[in-house]
Amino acid sequence: MIFLAVIIPFLSFLLRGKIVSAIVCLILQITLIGWLPAAIWAVISLQNATAERRHQETLKALRANSAA
Repeated sequence: MIFLAVIIPFLSFLLRGKIVSAIVCLILQITLIGWLPAAIWAVISLQNATAERRHQETLKALRANSAA
């Protein structure tokens, strides 16, 4: 998915269901100068989403262990 975020940043947002971000990213991506910030934004957003998902899974496991 990181490869997709670098090559086609707006599609990375679109596949994750972030429609408004995808449109803004596409507008950035249209220009050659804006493509690099759009790609960086897409990769950072993807990494943050992955970290948030891991964090939620860790909290869920800790809650399950404390209840047992």
